[in-house]
Amino acid sequence: MNLEEFRALNNFQSLEEGEVLDGAEGNDSFVDPASTNKYDIVTRVAYLIGVPDSILYGENSYYLANVCKDLERDKNARIIRNLCFLRTQLENNISKIARGIRNNQISLMNCGTLLDLSKMRSLDEDGVEIYVYTKEPYKFMAHLNRTIKQRINNCRSVFPDWLNWKYIVNLIVIPLADEERTVYEAATPYHENYNGYPYQCFINMPPENNGNILMNDKKFMTLLYKWNGDIFADVSRVADVSNSTKENIYNFLEQSDKCVFIVDCENSDPYSLCAAIKNLEEDRIRKIEKIILYDDVNASSAWETLSGYIDIPVEYMLINRLKDNKSLADIKVTARICKEFYQNEMRSFVLASSDSDFWGLIEEIPDAKFLVLVEQTKCSYALKQALMDKKIFYCYIDHFYKGGAEDIKKEILTKELAKNIRESFSINLHEIMNDALYRTRIRMTEEEVAEYIKRKLKNQIGIAVDENDILHPVYQAR
Repeated sequence: MNLEEFRALNNFQSLEEGEVLDGAEGNDSFVDPASTNKYDIVTRVAYLIGVPDSILYGENSYYLANVCKDLERDKNARIIRNLCFLRTQLENNISKIARGIRNNQISLMNCGTLLDLSKMRSLDEDGVEIYVYTKEPYKFMAHLNRTIKQRINNCRSVFPDWLNWKYIVNLIVIPLADEERTVYEAATPYHENYNGYPYQCFINMPPENNGNILMNDKKFMTLLYKWNGDIFADVSRVADVSNSTKENIYNFLEQSDKCVFIVDCENSDPYSLCAAIKNLEEDRIRKIEKIILYDDVNASSAWETLSGYIDIPVEYMLINRLKDNKSLADIKVTARICKEFYQNEMRSFVLASSDSDFWGLIEEIPDAKFLVLVEQTKCSYALKQALMDKKIFYCYIDHFYKGGAEDIKKEILTKELAKNIRESFSINLHEIMNDALYRTRIRMTEEEVAEYIKRKLKNQIGIAVDENDILHPVYQAR
C-alpha cells in the first residue's frame, strides 16, 4: 500500500502538488537551532498510544514524568493507554497466539508474555468489558478497536483546546480495524513500515519514514497537521525561543544598573508578553523595576488584568483619545521614556512595540540602552534593519512559548464574559414587581413586595438559551 492509497483509505487530504510546508523540507528541518523544543504534547500522545513505561520513565527520557503520572490518575486516559498497549501486543503476536489457541487449547488469558494480563485486569477494574472472545484473537482485536473508538473522545480534555482534536482521533482510531473480517487489512501499513512507527506502537499513520515522530512537539504537530491536509503555523505553542535569545536578554539586564519595561499596548499582544515574561528566569529579570503599560481604549481588555499574572510591579496607564481616529499612545510612551531617562536617570529600557515610529526616539537618546520586543508579523523590515545596524538587540515576542498563557486566556475570557452577561441582564426586580402590580391593579405594601421578591421571585427566575444561542430570562411561575 503506497502513501496515496493510505490517504485515500483514511480520508486524508493531500497538499497541492508543489506546495511546501514551513519547516517540513527535510528531516533535519525539524531541529530548529533558533528554538528550544517542548515535549508536553508528545508526552500525552506517547502515554495514550501505549509507549512502554521503560521509555516514558527511562533515565534518559525527554518525556515528562509528571504529565504521565497525572494521566495515570485519569481513568479515561488510563483506559485508552491500556487498550492501545494491548492492541499493539496482540497485533505483534496474533499469529503465535492463534496457533497456541488452536494447538494447545490456551486462551488469551494464559498466553504468557505475549499479552499483558495486568493491563486486562486494570481495564476490568475500570469498568471496561474485556473478558470476551478469550479464544478468538481476531474478534478480540476488533473488540479492542471498537472500544477505543467508543471511548477516545473521553480524552479530549487531555489536550489543549487549540489543538485540532479530530487529528488526534485520526491517529489513534484505526479505520477498518473494528470488524473481524478487515482486521488483517487494517494492519497492512503497520507491518509494511514497522520500524517507522513510534516505538512500534500500532497507530494510524502514513507509511512514510519520518524518524521518531514523537521526538518533540514541533515535529509531531507539523507532521500531524500535514497528514490531515493542514498546516500547523503557530510554532510558539510547541517551542520556545532559543537559549541564546534568553541569554541576550539576561545579559542586557545584568549590564544595567536598573531597567524599566515600557509597553505600547496598541502594538503588542498581552498574551505573548505574559508568556515571554513567564518563560524568563525570575531571579535573572530582577533588575526590571516595573512594567509600564500604555493602553489605548481600543486595545485588548486583557491589559487591565495583566498585573495579576506576573511578579513584576505593573503601572497601568489607560489613554483616552481626543479624536476617535488618533491614538496618543506613541507620544505618551515617548514622553515617559524621556522623563525616565532625563529626570529619573534611568539608562536601560525594554521597549515592547512593533511601531517603527519609535526609531526616532531611539536615535534621539543615543546614551540610552534599548532592548526591543517586536511581533514578527507586525514589525517592518526597515525597523529590524535599523536595529541591527545600531547593534540594538531585538527578538520576536510572539516566538516565546505560549503554553503558560493558555490558562490566562481562559481566565480573562471567563471574567470578560461574566462582566458582559451582568451588564446585559441588569434588571431591577423591584421595578419589574411594581410594574406588574400596576398592570394587575393588585395592592401590596412595601414589606409585602420585599417579602414576595425574596421568597418567590428570586427563586423562579432563570436563564434559557434558544436554538440561536441567545440568552433569555425566564420566569417559571409556580
